Amino acid sequence: MTGDNAAVDAASRAPQSAETYRVLLVEDDPGDALLVEEYLSDTTLNVRLHWAQTLADAMGRMAQEAPECILLDLHLPDASGIGAVHQAQAACPSSAIIVLTGLAESRAGADAVAAGAQDYLVKGTVTGELLDRAIRYAVHRKHAEQTTARLRLNEQRAQENQRLERGLLPVPMRTGTAVATASCYLPGREGALLAGDFLDVVETPDGTVHAVIGDVSGHGPDAAAIGVCLRIAWRTLVLSGHRDADLLGVIEQILVAERTTSSMFATVATLSLTPATDGAGCRVEVTLAGHDAPLLIEAGGDGDGEAGAGTAGARLPRRTSQMAALPGIALGLVPGLADWRTTESELPGSGSLLLFTDGLTEGHVGAGGERLGTEGLVALVDAAPPLSGRPFVDHLATTAQEMDAGRHLDDIAVLLLTW
Repeated sequence: MTGDNAAVDAASRAPQSAETYRVLLVEDDPGDALLVEEYLSDTTLNVRLHWAQTLADAMGRMAQEAPECILLDLHLPDASGIGAVHQAQAACPSSAIIVLTGLAESRAGADAVAAGAQDYLVKGTVTGELLDRAIRYAVHRKHAEQTTARLRLNEQRAQENQRLERGLLPVPMRTGTAVATASCYLPGREGALLAGDFLDVVETPDGTVHAVIGDVSGHGPDAAAIGVCLRIAWRTLVLSGHRDADLLGVIEQILVAERTTSSMFATVATLSLTPATDGAGCRVEVTLAGHDAPLLIEAGGDGDGEAGAGTAGARLPRRTSQMAALPGIALGLVPGLADWRTTESELPGSGSLLLFTDGLTEGHVGAGGERLGTEGLVALVDAAPPLSGRPFVDHLATTAQEMDAGRHLDDIAVLLLTW
């Protein structure tokens, strides 16, 4: 072996392993370097060996090509002790480090391992078999450490993402008790808390309960981010006094400005529910943008919420129908068209409105290709057991998913307003 950074062929005379190890020897003593080369020739390792006599030369070599293993002497002209280990780690974090120590320096080797080296060898006791095993184990140990570190980092990121997503889920802003709300939110992505579907409820000082449900096209984090953006925009606009087509127009402007592709759009249904007061009937105003109209559920005698819970005796059947509301174009399909119109309807003295995204109705039923659809959802609502609030909407979502049996993985959002 001659010269600093000289490349030498340490090919073994024994049968070679299929894997090639790039090994960088950092040793200022040519005699010790020659011994290492001879030991390597007695192993079954297939090695590309480079030799550097100073740590500075070694760092130059590392910058050109990262070795898989560094054989590091602790007494170099420009570095020594644990400091040399730290410098080598900083220069090449992906490399395994095996420290070479003298006979009286076993403690230094243990300290080097504690500082991050993968192993240490005592000069004078090294054999080809020992060096073979040390390099293999050090490289594998380094790979395992890196894998563990990546897994730990991914776990931390996943926990942070879950906390972020949980913080972005809606909390209804309500003060009155005339209208009860319940919702179910099931992202289609495994392990996700947020999806492109969104819903929210806000009660304004006049007692009117405003609700929105929507579905951003596509799946994944981009759709989820836009969904959160639109939900927060809707809440802010409602609290600022915007209503109906004017409100949807501003939300469409936000969607167009924030979306990641020009083909992204969103379907939205928004309503304002005014409970009965001073002899006036209960009424609702519904505005649709490419979304299904809500279902009106007239309360059974024992069923859909507190208003219908006082009837004794047998449970009366629910009467469910889809509200008649004027359709409008989805947000973002033709920006600026703004063909949304609001439909005002009188409501019975007690009952519920069910808002939902198409993830609930587009699931399959039976073994064929038939979908649940709105008519199937109406039948599902009428056939549901005498539940109210969250158990009721959970039952609808769970039953629809069971019928689909995993054939249509889509986000599901369901919102129930009961008065």
